[in-house]
Amino acid sequence: MSKKIIIAIDGFSSCGKSTLAKDLAKKLGYRYIDTGAMYRAVTYYFEENDVNIKEHEAVEKALKDISIDFDYDENTGKQITILNGYSVEKEIRSPEISNKVSPVAAIKEVRSFLVAQQQKMGDNKGIVMDGRDIGTVVFPQAELKLFMTADEDIRIERRYDELKANGENIDLEDVRENIKRRDYIDTHREESPLKQADDAIVLNNSNLTPQEQLLLVYEMVQKKVKE
Repeated sequence: MSKKIIIAIDGFSSCGKSTLAKDLAKKLGYRYIDTGAMYRAVTYYFEENDVNIKEHEAVEKALKDISIDFDYDENTGKQITILNGYSVEKEIRSPEISNKVSPVAAIKEVRSFLVAQQQKMGDNKGIVMDGRDIGTVVFPQAELKLFMTADEDIRIERRYDELKANGENIDLEDVRENIKRRDYIDTHREESPLKQADDAIVLNNSNLTPQEQLLLVYEMVQKKVKE
């Protein structure tokens, strides 16, 4: 495929956005951008440096000291989030950060700071980006927009299994509460709430395997690049 496009994937937490986005980017030879990791990295920085997220001046000052990039671990085949030159991939996936990322992501200054970076990453197209407001705010002009969802119980089970696999000692009910809380904040926040773009294709993957959904979306991309 010679023509490159921007693929925007939005949806609720733990519905497989990142898995699809990573696999799709690899299959297409595109760059994958995990915007959720960017918000988690900011949250982690705020926690480590005792930044009061209710004080706008403190937030703005802290953002000036934050640099986020991505690296690739050839041994694991996974993307690594780099915060100010250091890998924070493991730290930002902890339940503690999961519980605190939504309020941070709702801050106007934080969203403006990261959206500007995300838009710059799409200058040359050929990217797959997943998050909450990619098709509505970051790339409203994206050639292909997906809005992913899955049944709540399935999402909870997926997140629980992911945390367990990473060695976290977590209770299933705690995961349930975290997901419910994040859903509410994500859909009700004032700044860039999670919502389906008018021209997005809804993909409910409750009964799809990762391979099935990858092939389905890959066919969508093939049609788009031929238009």
